[in-house]
Amino acid sequence: MEQIIQSIDTAAAFIQSKISAKPTVCIVLGTGLGALVDKIAVSLRLPYAEIPFFPVSTVSFHKGNLLFGKIGDVQVVVMEGRFHYYEGYSMQQVTFPIRVLRALGIEFLLLSNAAGGMNPAYKKGDLVLINDHINTLPDNPLRGLPNEMGNRFVDMCCPYNKDLSAKILAVAAEERISIHEGVYVAVQGPNLETRAEYRYLRSLGADMVGMSTVPEVIVANHIGLPCAAISIITDECDPDNLQPVDIEEIIAIAGKSDQILAKLLEKLLITVPLHPG
Repeated sequence: MEQIIQSIDTAAAFIQSKISAKPTVCIVLGTGLGALVDKIAVSLRLPYAEIPFFPVSTVSFHKGNLLFGKIGDVQVVVMEGRFHYYEGYSMQQVTFPIRVLRALGIEFLLLSNAAGGMNPAYKKGDLVLINDHINTLPDNPLRGLPNEMGNRFVDMCCPYNKDLSAKILAVAAEERISIHEGVYVAVQGPNLETRAEYRYLRSLGADMVGMSTVPEVIVANHIGLPCAAISIITDECDPDNLQPVDIEEIIAIAGKSDQILAKLLEKLLITVPLHPG
């Protein structure tokens, strides 16, 4: 397990040698999301394949780059695509980039994803701020970590930073951007759910379902990194009126709301001072 620490240090040192300024905020772009890139003054595009020990995206619609640059006066690093357990990676590989970027000095983590809406109030294209989650994934990114990496019994009473989430809601209200709040449930995938599974997940208290985000949030809490997450609802998961959906439709719907999400994140970074903790 000491190799994990060495791998993080090696990857961070490699990235550090390529950049001229330390990023403050990391933004993870989910499926079909990328409009925010147009709002960044990009100084470096670094493919995952060039970074030591980094996984490589196997999902065609995840581009697989780290983008470094500025939004306003804020130094950011953007993950153009993330990693998923269903790709065959371990949970520690899935969350490896978050640990590396924390080692580089990021102070905030903003995550986005595409999700299926089980709450009947949610419609395709809606934005939802995640205020809690349910983890049904079959492994945990903290399993087996050495004590040198910190307390493995991480408290998760408030996994999404309240202050950061409140600022997102305030910016949304100021910009007249409609946004819900809800509970996200993470499942393994990659198949979509059956009608019975949607009923079961909804009965647990979940408002939306997806295949990512929760591992990254667990690790963010493990390393003391304030985070917030926003889902775009890409399909309506009503088990009594369930319609077939494919990944191309999910990507298309995500793309329609992508500009709104990009505007929200841009305004957040430009107009709201962020303070760790």
